[in-house]
Amino acid sequence: MSIRATLRAFFTTGKGVVRGLTEEEAGTDPFALFDRWFREARQAGLYLPESIAVATSTAEGKPSVRQLLLKAFDDRGFVFYTNYDSRKGAEIEENPLAALAVHWPILQRQVRINGTVEKTSAEESRAYFDSRPRGSRIGAWASDQSSVVGSRNELERKFKETQERFQSGDVPLPPFWGGYRLIPETIEFWQGRVNRMHDRLRFTRASDGWTIDRLCP
Repeated sequence: MSIRATLRAFFTTGKGVVRGLTEEEAGTDPFALFDRWFREARQAGLYLPESIAVATSTAEGKPSVRQLLLKAFDDRGFVFYTNYDSRKGAEIEENPLAALAVHWPILQRQVRINGTVEKTSAEESRAYFDSRPRGSRIGAWASDQSSVVGSRNELERKFKETQERFQSGDVPLPPFWGGYRLIPETIEFWQGRVNRMHDRLRFTRASDGWTIDRLCP
């Protein structure tokens, strides 16, 4: 982080810890609040502020969690991309309920999101896939994500073979690769405060908008 970014981060942290998160400041739209926090995390110069933890589970309730990157969000939900045949893809197919968490520790903020997951449209997936570096697009074809591979050499051989396969043209969107959108039922904002008397505001989807509850820290 640059000196300017560091100072901005400390300013944002101090403002959050001292002023906290009031219901008035939170407003009635959790997506607008998330957008504000996300922009402040970016402006603070944090490394990968879009890093998220995504938790899924099997139909029997066996959980798994991993770090991904949040690639888009709007009032429809929160989008990440992956191989549909991966472990997370298989679990989402079995059980579309999932959870997402964002943590910006230097700002003493986190956001927890629970909801259902659906695939993005093919057009959305293709647009994002085409924006990726060529090597990442080739890697998506070369990797059978979450499956066992014999060695690193075997994985690199598959990458080289895929490079040769697409050397004369563009790299198309794989049929097994694309986006997921988590459609939130609840979104909880956590703001660190002194004496561990943190602010926790939970938005819950209702028929006519969102209800807001304050939770004990």
